[in-house]
Amino acid sequence: MLLSVGAAPPPQKTLQTFAARVPLLQLKWLLLCLPLVAQAQFQKTPWPSTQAIPAIDLVDMQGQRWNNERLKGHAVVLNFWATWCAPCKEEMPSLQTLHELGGGEPVVIGVNVRETASHVKRYVKTTGIGFPVLLDPQGELARRWGVTVYPTTFLIAPDGRVRWRIQGEVDWTAAEPDRWITGLSQTRP
Repeated sequence: MLLSVGAAPPPQKTLQTFAARVPLLQLKWLLLCLPLVAQAQFQKTPWPSTQAIPAIDLVDMQGQRWNNERLKGHAVVLNFWATWCAPCKEEMPSLQTLHELGGGEPVVIGVNVRETASHVKRYVKTTGIGFPVLLDPQGELARRWGVTVYPTTFLIAPDGRVRWRIQGEVDWTAAEPDRWITGLSQTRP
């Protein structure tokens, strides 16, 4: 087939050219978006120093009572989650690793929000979660802590003061969260 100068290529030729470029376009898109994907999927904000710390007073799935007084003297990772929450499920293995490697420091506590005890019990057993899981079936504790996004985690210093609120999924085995937790033991005015 002969083409004259200035004439449009036949449709079949245009499709072949486009098809040949698709992998290159996909690669360019991937390279442009990769830095965005690699960015943290969480938002970390300081707890307002003038805001009162909500009371914790719940029983975990093993029958142990957890309250602010019991937690005083320990760094605490207080994680609000639900079984229907995909980012919560992704985060759970790293919370479990933090619990296992920390040997009780920090104290890792999960607060399951608005689900039945039987459902949470099955989930915990299936996934092998070993840290304490508190049940908040009516979402009352979550409301007092201002939780609107799951997962939401609060980092509490040994002096009992909340230092950080983290909304979204975190890899708790990474270096950055390790620095946050280590920083909880540093005294603040």
